[in-house]
Amino acid sequence: MKRSIILFALFVLVLSPRVFSQITLQVGGGVGIISPTGDYAGSTVDFYEGTKYGLGTGLDLHAKARVGILSFNVFGMIDYSSLSNDGPGEPDKSDKQVENSQKVLSFKLGPEFNISVPMSPVGIYLDAFLSLNKISGKVKFQGISNISSDERDIESATRIGAGGGGGILFDISPIVTLDIGAHYNVFNVFGKEYPISASNDRWNAYTTLNDDKDPLFAIGNDDHIVGESRSMSAWQFTLTAMIGI
Repeated sequence: MKRSIILFALFVLVLSPRVFSQITLQVGGGVGIISPTGDYAGSTVDFYEGTKYGLGTGLDLHAKARVGILSFNVFGMIDYSSLSNDGPGEPDKSDKQVENSQKVLSFKLGPEFNISVPMSPVGIYLDAFLSLNKISGKVKFQGISNISSDERDIESATRIGAGGGGGILFDISPIVTLDIGAHYNVFNVFGKEYPISASNDRWNAYTTLNDDKDPLFAIGNDDHIVGESRSMSAWQFTLTAMIGI
């Protein structure tokens, strides 16, 4: 037993310098564009009718870290995204009666696989991740049928998401790398729900995320309008400056 422990300790001592000499760390930050898809996109009419969230393309700020051990990388990101839209709530009206906005704070972690281009400062990577997303926002209605004119907060909620994508790495200097990425995010893979409020009126459809079907949904009911589970997804395009440490 003692001999085995001694041999293992010697193995660690011999291997450690080689491993630690190949550990790399990069940190950085950047900006991006986030473009909603599917149920997360649509029009303000869709939002008023409870079929989609009706959000438009928004901006993203983020910080990123990448740790490499031998040939395996792990990356982490913190994103803050802002999306909004405004327009009519009813098809037969053209003025801006709906203002809808959401803020998404995301924490992402996952593996990254790099493909080096020999004799070139350019590299390619593919990755996948899980995310923890905190989502909040505001909604305003003015002069629309079946709901009072008012501006209210969307109750903050947390969802577990996932996604993946890739990018191109440009080595600007020995310690600075430019990271151009494209990723597909699904913010609410797990945790969908539709809580029923005490007021039980149409405002309840808008003041929480309500990404699951309303259990009280009925065709022709003007207060309970969310008849299907909704997915919150978006493409994210980022430009990040990474510095090696």
